[in-house]
Amino acid sequence: MTFSRRGADNAAVGYAVARADVAERFSALIKALTGEEPRVYEKEDGEIDIVCYREHLEGFMRYTELAEAIEKWLEETSRR
Repeated sequence: MTFSRRGADNAAVGYAVARADVAERFSALIKALTGEEPRVYEKEDGEIDIVCYREHLEGFMRYTELAEAIEKWLEETSRR
């Protein structure tokens, strides 16, 4: 999953592309770790887009190993 800043509001959005057989498990893992279900979109070619937002990043921050890196990234990418 790769997070970036998108749109006029500089929102944090994360994307992952997965095969259909993996997408359901990956989506369940994200929900288990963050408490928030990601949005899942099936593309015409059979691949699945999994989309996460800031609330998912905040959920990942509960894990000490990730919190510092996420906080740093949010600060570095914010538009002030």
